[in-house]
This record gives sequence, structure tokens and C-alpha cells, in this order.
Amino acid sequence: MNIPITFSSLRRLFDRRGVLAISSGILIALSFPNPGLSFLAWVALIPLLIAMEGSSPREAFRIGLTCGIAAYAAILYWLNIVFTQYGHLPWSVSIPVYLLLVLWLSLFYAMSTYITRLGELSGIKAAFTLPVTWIAFDFIRSFLFSGFAWAMLGHSQFRTLPLIQIADLAGVYGITLLIILANVVLYRALRAVSGAGVPYPVKSALILLVLLFGTLYYGFSRLNAPDTAASKPLRVALIQGNIPQDVKWSPEFRQHTLDTYERLTREAAKSGVDLVVWPESAVPFFFQDEPIQAERIRILARELNACLLFGSPAHELRNGKSTFLNSAFLISSTGATVGRADKLHLVPFGEYVPLGNILTFINKIVVGIGDFAPGERAVPLDTGKVKLGIQVCYEVIFPELARQYVQAGARVLVAITNDAWFGRSSAPYQHLAISTFRAVETRTPLIRAANTGVTAIVDQNGYISTMTGIFVEGYRTGEVKPGSGSSLYLTIGDAPAWLCVLITAGIALFVWTKRKNIPKEHSHVS
Repeated sequence: MNIPITFSSLRRLFDRRGVLAISSGILIALSFPNPGLSFLAWVALIPLLIAMEGSSPREAFRIGLTCGIAAYAAILYWLNIVFTQYGHLPWSVSIPVYLLLVLWLSLFYAMSTYITRLGELSGIKAAFTLPVTWIAFDFIRSFLFSGFAWAMLGHSQFRTLPLIQIADLAGVYGITLLIILANVVLYRALRAVSGAGVPYPVKSALILLVLLFGTLYYGFSRLNAPDTAASKPLRVALIQGNIPQDVKWSPEFRQHTLDTYERLTREAAKSGVDLVVWPESAVPFFFQDEPIQAERIRILARELNACLLFGSPAHELRNGKSTFLNSAFLISSTGATVGRADKLHLVPFGEYVPLGNILTFINKIVVGIGDFAPGERAVPLDTGKVKLGIQVCYEVIFPELARQYVQAGARVLVAITNDAWFGRSSAPYQHLAISTFRAVETRTPLIRAANTGVTAIVDQNGYISTMTGIFVEGYRTGEVKPGSGSSLYLTIGDAPAWLCVLITAGIALFVWTKRKNIPKEHSHVS
């Protein structure tokens, strides 16, 4: 009985509208690393908009969903590496889990096109509605059910420095708005030129030109602004141990791991450094409980006369119960433990099981020491020269965490991660692309140490001055000027995105009140 429904669904998926929506999804995916053809983002939605011509709201929902499925299926293909190679899930489980996440993320595209089409049928132009609703649903997915702020359209532009400087005003959402508006204007212009009876988008084009000119003017002004800060540069060494994931936690391999980091650290610090950074879980044991191994690390810090930051699991008593944490420890140049920063935003099903008391049949995908608990607050670590804001792995994709650290006094952001889970995929480069926005938003440089890459230094303008490849042993050194810790985004946060949410809700309410007036014959996308 399900066969006719299945064939009908497939036929609708690959009809003209479906093919156009899939084309948009593929173009969106290609704009992200790798291959990182960022210019495609500026035209990626044109097929989608053509597909929406004359559609009903329900059809527009399907078109947006199809586009999202095509985009996220291509962008997030690497999830299957995480699930099967490291999570040890069979393909029969991995593929459905992967597709469920893809479908979930695609719903946000679908809701955007649905409300956009409803708005059009009530006389609200897509040049206004689509950018606003797209940002609204991008923002909602960044926090709903733990959130997944990955691969927003603005992230694709991370190498276009003059463009992304407005992230210190409106976050990545400001860049996304420009991309969506440009797509609508170009679509309208192409349809007008082709004689489709669509008027030229004169007003929308003028608004776009003003916004682009203002954005680029602001961007070049920020990039060319003289550095008046009196802060002394921090000499840093970022170590990439390239420790294989399958032996990383093996007690027999512990000595080799420390030997590798010690050797690379000495090589990197030959010219003198102020701070050495090892990646997430570089120390594969409880630093608190291993005095002999801990002393070895303290001796290294004293020998180099430098602070040493490294990732290690930690534990503490909370309400009389032992709690595990994914943490970073800072050792001073005298060998003393300065402090510890705990990961605040954990990976669902990777570091903890949501609703674990209910979902008792689900094991963590990543088997480690035990279920982790999040840190209680953002605690910058003080080197004596500058305060560091530590973000562990996945949490660097959440801008509010970087804001918390900088507002608490951090002037250098430090991202430590173990991207070995991603294998030789695009994910490490996507992860790096997203992290560069934390530097621009907060006007605070970001240094990134990754076990298998990509290790990099990013200045407060988002410029990547040096980076490694993936799955190679090595290090990167450089001077980092502490950031100003001053930007509008630090003050207002995601207020512009919240405004888009409110406007979207207003559009939905307006359409609902006028629902009886929606014409039966739908016009072209306007």
C-alpha cells in the first residue's frame, strides 16, 4: 500500500520544482569548504526562487525542504565518518540518524520559504521577507534543542575580509542578509530581462547597493584602521600532535603521546614563547590524579619559561556526586596550576545523552570516560600578560560563548579541539571557517590548536595568518596582539537576529489575519 505513495513522492521530488530546489541546495553546499566556492552563495538561491514562482505555500514548504535536504546532505556527509568509524554504529543505523539530522535542519529552510510565500500572497515582497525569515530560522536553529549553528550562509564568506567585518555589528547574520537579498535582486533582474513579465527590482537593487557599499566601506575602514593598542604581542606556539584516535586513550600509548607533545613543544619554542597551547584532551588522563605525569608537564613549562595550556578531562564534586568535565588547564612559567576552564556547551550524544534517564537504551556515540557535565560559567585564564577565553571543540560555533569570555575580560580566544573524529573530510575546514567569525565579532584574536588539524592563528579581523594541513604532525608559531574587547556585537549580541524573529512572527500573524483574502491564483515571486 505504501508503494504508490513512495513513487508519488519521488516523482514530486524530481519534478521541475524539485530539480530546481536540489540545484540550489548543491550550489549552497559547494560554497562551503571544501571546495569553498564562496561566490556561488550569491546566486545559489536563484533556482529556488524560480521554483517558488506560482507555488502554493504548501508547495513552497516542499521546495524549501528539498533545497535544505540537498544542501545539508552534501555539507554534513562527514557525520557518517563520525558515526561509523568512531561511533562504531552500523551503516544501517548511521544513515537513518544522519538523514534525520539533515531533515531536521532542512525544516528551517522550509519554514522560511513557506512564510515568504504566505507573505507574497498577502502583498509582502520576497526581497523583504526571505532575508528576514531566513535569518530568523537560522538563529532559532542555533539554540533550539541544544542548537547546531553550523554552515550558515554567511560562514561561506570567511575569506572575504572586507565583507565579514560587519560581523562585529550584527554577527554572521548581517552577511547572510546581504547574500539572501542579493539572490532575490539578481533573480528578479534575470526574470525581468528574460521577458517573464516581472518588473525590474529598482528599489530592492538600490537598497542592496547601499548596503553593499556601506558594508565594504566599513570593512575596508576596519582593515586599514591604525593599531593604537598599547598591548604587547603574545608569542605563541600551537602544537598539533596528530595522535591517532583509536589509540589516543590507550594507557599503553600515553607515554608516546607525552613524548610527541614534549618534542614538538621544544622545537616550536626554540626562539622563545610566552604561551604554548596543546589541543583538546592532549593529556589523555586526569591531570589532577597523576602527580608524576603532571610534574613532567610542570617541568617543561619551567624549562621553557612559558605558560602551557592543554586539554585534559577533569572531575569535581557537585552536590556530593563526582562530575566529569572536558577541560583545559593553564600552567604558569613557574610550573604552578593557574586555573581550569571547563567546556560549557557539550556535544549531544557525544559527551552526554539528552534525557538520559528516559533514553536509557541510547549509548553515547563517542565512548570515553563517562558522561560529561557542562562547566558552570565562563572563566578566563590569566597568563599574567593577558587573559584567555577557552573554547573547547564544538562550542566555538556558538558566538554567545565567545562573547561571555570577552565580556569577562579575555583578550585572546583559544580554541582547542580534536577534529580527528571528522576523518579526512571537509569538516575540519568548515569548523575553522566558523571559528574565524568569533574573532571578528568580538574583535579578539583566536588561536586554534587541533590534534589532527586545522591548527591556525586568526587575528581580530578574521585573517588567518598561518595554518596547518590535516593529519600531519607539526606546530605553528606567531605573535598575537591582544584584542580590544570592544565591538557593538559584544554589547547588543544577537539583538538583530531577535528582531528578525519578531518580524517573522509579525508577518505570520499579519498573514493569518488576512488568510481569507489570499487569492486563488498565485502570482510570480516578487
